[in-house]
Amino acid sequence: MAGASLLTLIDDIASVLDDVSVMTKVAAKKTAGVLGDDLALNAQQVAGVNADRELPVVWAVAHGSIRNKVILVPAALAISAFAPWAVLPLLMIGGAYLCYEGFEKLAHRFMHGRSGNEAHRTDRAKARADTSVDMVAFEREKIKGAVRTDFILSAEIITITLGTVADAAFGTQLAVLAGIAAIMTVGVYGLVAGIVKLDDAGLYLNGVAGAGIFAGLQRALGQGLLGVAPKMMKSLSIIGTAAMFLVGGGILTHGLSGAHDFIHHIVRGTGTIPGIGSVIAALTPTLLNALAGIVAGAVTLLLVTMATRLVRAVRSRGPGGSGGDRAGPVEQ
Repeated sequence: MAGASLLTLIDDIASVLDDVSVMTKVAAKKTAGVLGDDLALNAQQVAGVNADRELPVVWAVAHGSIRNKVILVPAALAISAFAPWAVLPLLMIGGAYLCYEGFEKLAHRFMHGRSGNEAHRTDRAKARADTSVDMVAFEREKIKGAVRTDFILSAEIITITLGTVADAAFGTQLAVLAGIAAIMTVGVYGLVAGIVKLDDAGLYLNGVAGAGIFAGLQRALGQGLLGVAPKMMKSLSIIGTAAMFLVGGGILTHGLSGAHDFIHHIVRGTGTIPGIGSVIAALTPTLLNALAGIVAGAVTLLLVTMATRLVRAVRSRGPGGSGGDRAGPVEQ
């Protein structure tokens, strides 16, 4: 009897672990877009500090990320337990925010162009070279900004994961949320630490002395790393932005039953095209999700801009609502 109970217990544990494994994989796939953007943003945030302070700053931001997730995981479990109806609205808000942030990046890039980015890099270099600048305060501001960014993106990761395990048992929810939080934190900041030190590794290898074949290979590898590092940062930024539209648009289209059914109908139609139907049908959901994300981002950015201007206009008029400073000349 005891042996049978033990076998039943082991079978139950194996079943739970299998569920946790499957749901963690699904959640990891759904949060991959946010992970790419999190990686790119944090690598860019840390890139402005002195070379000998890069790893301590990465660790400080990682520590802040751990605190963020200690707050977010229990909050997500509480929402699932006491207000499960809020999971879908939170997902939709999160998806709209991802689309908004992605479109805001594109708008900023097109409005300011290369000259704005060059000016930003020039100002950052001057700050590092100026001895009067308090680099400790500069680092603190960098860390605070990176931790704030991490909180927003971590909230997205946790919310998307919660949507994946919303119908699971509490223990499974806790295991998946904690597992995703740990994997994402270690993965993001481990990669950030490696990326920000790529140029240092390249400089070290490029300076290897000697005339042998091995020394020459090291110098060639160093030159390659020095050439790859800036391109990798740029590629991460582009991939992260594209992923925000894909993930955000996918969340919105899955949350709206009409949109999801519409995409499914188009996929079935494209699948009947002779020869290339299967390829087009496989690409169609991704392309439509990206298009939905771009449209949602444009609309959200427009609404946010209009609301911001309206609030500024109301504040500038003062409590009387009559324009304050403009009233004097009219009365004269």
